[in-house]
Amino acid sequence: MANTATTQTTSSSSNKRIISLDQFRGYTIAGMFLVNYMGFFVVCPVVLKHHNTYCSYADTIMPHFLFAVGFAFRLTFGRRVRTEGAFSAYMRVVRRLLGLVLVSLIIYRVSPIAKTWTELQSIGIWGAIAGPLKRTWFQTLMHIAVTSLWIVPVIRARASVRIAYMIFSAAAHLVLSYYFYFTWVNSPPNGIDGGPLGFLTWTIPAIIGTLACDWVVEAKDLPRVKPILFWSIVLMLLGWIISCGTRFYDVPLAEQANPVFQKQKLATHPVVPDKAQFKAKQGNPITAYLAEPPFVKPPGQEQRKWNYWMMSQRAGTLSYLFFAAGLSLFVYLLFHLACDRRGWELSLFRTLGTNALVAYILHDLVMEAVKPFATKDSPAWYAWGSFVLFFWITWLIVRHLEKNEIHLKL
Repeated sequence: MANTATTQTTSSSSNKRIISLDQFRGYTIAGMFLVNYMGFFVVCPVVLKHHNTYCSYADTIMPHFLFAVGFAFRLTFGRRVRTEGAFSAYMRVVRRLLGLVLVSLIIYRVSPIAKTWTELQSIGIWGAIAGPLKRTWFQTLMHIAVTSLWIVPVIRARASVRIAYMIFSAAAHLVLSYYFYFTWVNSPPNGIDGGPLGFLTWTIPAIIGTLACDWVVEAKDLPRVKPILFWSIVLMLLGWIISCGTRFYDVPLAEQANPVFQKQKLATHPVVPDKAQFKAKQGNPITAYLAEPPFVKPPGQEQRKWNYWMMSQRAGTLSYLFFAAGLSLFVYLLFHLACDRRGWELSLFRTLGTNALVAYILHDLVMEAVKPFATKDSPAWYAWGSFVLFFWITWLIVRHLEKNEIHLKL
């Protein structure tokens, strides 16, 4: 891929917008609208909901965001270094990312911590922030900010350094999960989107995004398709192969009726199976070692205990992020073929993709305005009708800003 010198992206193509990236980002925003709104309803298709134990369509959206962030970060930071100098560029990006952290703290509002001053004093500082830090604050924008800060040291490095950094981050997440993190993030109040240490594995799609940027920008003519297709498949297969470790947590048939096992959700040893679990698998056919493919619901906790090897957005597991990073690369490749080679462009995706931060912030506000007029058990026609209304209102505002050339950027 790239080395430090070529990171600065001297090709003229780097100085204009990449249509495929805008369209990919717009598609991701539209997908977020869909899953965030429809997930509220009973009639929502299962694949559009988060489940914490396998990868659904809903779970593919956030990795797309991190992929796009990594792509754009690599692209724009190289330009800024050329125009402003390295020190100024680094200081500027750190300030802006810290600003995004502040925006996240404001957007992800916390419920009242205490009812009285005496109660607040008794809770203390850590007692007040522990819950929000674990769950409320660490959602999409916060993860984007913290993950971007985490990869700043290697954003201009050659590909091998970035890949090594990604592997180091993944290994750190694995080790921390072994000692405490997996159990902690899955204990009340449950973490969300990987929790405070989720940036370690969100680094995976972000770094893959930087490599995709190299592939597009550094090509002398049109970038080669086969290598990207190959690596997207490799990453997806790698994620699924890692997820096969979940089969060591199948509950033996004789123990499934035991009330103690039925109530227990998390595995006793969620990262490294014990000897009994390895022994239980001996002599079984190869199919007993194969996990369900992505998008297919696995057995419930009575038949299989929650563990680190399942695809889980809540825990930010390796299997989930490697698979999702490969899928993000594959989906981006489709947009590259359609947009950069065929000239295809959807105005809806352009509007959302070129003003993604505004669209993200607005969609929560519009949902809060529309959802009070719907109920969880609304019939399908009403649920989907209210979704169309929500989507249209949000798009209308973002489109108005686009017409007036008003963009909010990181």
